[in-house]
Amino acid sequence: MSKDKEMTIWEHIYELSMRLRAVLISILIFTVVFMAVPADFSFLKNPSQLLVVYKPLVVKVLDMIREQVLPKNMTLIGGEVTAGIELYLMISFAFGLICSVPVIAYEMYKYVDPALYPHERKLVYPFVVSFSALFTFGALFGYFLLLPFMLWALVPFLIWVGAQPVILVTDFYGLVFISIFLSGIAFTFPVFLVLLVRAGLLRTRTLTKNRKYVYAATFILTAIITPDGGPLADAVLFLPLIVLFEAAIAIAKKYEKEGRSIKTCKFCDAEMEEDETFCPKCGKSQI
Repeated sequence: MSKDKEMTIWEHIYELSMRLRAVLISILIFTVVFMAVPADFSFLKNPSQLLVVYKPLVVKVLDMIREQVLPKNMTLIGGEVTAGIELYLMISFAFGLICSVPVIAYEMYKYVDPALYPHERKLVYPFVVSFSALFTFGALFGYFLLLPFMLWALVPFLIWVGAQPVILVTDFYGLVFISIFLSGIAFTFPVFLVLLVRAGLLRTRTLTKNRKYVYAATFILTAIITPDGGPLADAVLFLPLIVLFEAAIAIAKKYEKEGRSIKTCKFCDAEMEEDETFCPKCGKSQI
């Protein structure tokens, strides 16, 4: 559709259905790939060993996760007979969804792009790039540092109370993927702060003035993300989030200065907006 053409509601619905179909097809294809495509084609040399050697791609990925994250002295158990097939289907779908993220982002962008003004596009591109980069960094942080630390911290408590260090396979992989996702999302919150400041809906002064409340809310957030890791695991996630928060304030201040007229207080040299009468720092009138 041309950007200059005004579409009817039915044309919008039709375009949306076409783009949703493309997304669903992408998810289905990637899911089937992880479910069926072998991770090792060595069985082709000896087809009689197919049932012995053949492992779908998703099984290879799960093996890698188990080797890198699961503590050596912790054992996985099935719990239920159907746990294996349920996990196999759910994880295949999860990886299919993850691999389809570029397709989802592209279809979303192509759907909303005709409705964006040029100045709005200038906000969208940095937002998408920053969000993707921070989410990836947060997911990697959760996988390589947060998760192993959480599991390592839990094992001694099981031993101390006389329990065997075992975990249900569904609980283990559920913890892995939920923690990775929440850790990635948590790392993206500075992007939204900067976006709100650039849009004029939030002031950096509000953030700095209420910094202690933001810190407290952030610590509560880390406790929700790491419910099984204890205070040490909370601290492992809390510290980088605070660093990102302070970095977001510094970046947002630059955009804030570009978008507003700034003056300095004649008494304490604190920065304040042109239309403000009382200094937010010393409280003295500028008149």
